[in-house]
Amino acid sequence: MTLRRLNRAVHRDLGYFCVGLTVIYALSGFLLNHIHDFNSNYRIETTATAIDPVLLENALTPDGVISILAFLGDDRPVRATYQPDPESIQIFVEGSLVEVNLVTGVAVYERVSERTVLKAMNDLHLNRAGTSWTWIADLYTLALALLAITGIFVLKGKKGITGRGAWLTSAGVLLPLVMAIVFL
Repeated sequence: MTLRRLNRAVHRDLGYFCVGLTVIYALSGFLLNHIHDFNSNYRIETTATAIDPVLLENALTPDGVISILAFLGDDRPVRATYQPDPESIQIFVEGSLVEVNLVTGVAVYERVSERTVLKAMNDLHLNRAGTSWTWIADLYTLALALLAITGIFVLKGKKGITGRGAWLTSAGVLLPLVMAIVFL
């Protein structure tokens, strides 16, 4: 087997192996870069409801808090309550927050639920899985480096590294360098 055929075989097989990891890293990297626009880890739903004025009379008592939650259709146990000011009370239940304005009678219900698949992808990207994932991520990094190096030599001539490929490779190296110099 010639060196050129070996290079193509290594590039092809590594490429097939890395497809899944690359797509997951690319998607989670995009989501993490835009976390200020879209929370990919959690879905937060907010609804406002008018509370029956009779319930507001006892809102600061444990039974009153349970009655408010029952009115909202939530029978989960109360984890804590907090009164940040004389006009409101916050009720904490697992994965949710209910903020009741005692003057207007409006309850704002905030429900938080996990986006299981996207959160798992982000956790892998941020290496929250620990040592075993570190080894996998390091091997993946080496595979990507090999893919890049073998990819340079797949094509010959003016479309390869001695032609157009040289310009594109140079641009790919210069872009992060320029960004680092300008913005860091």
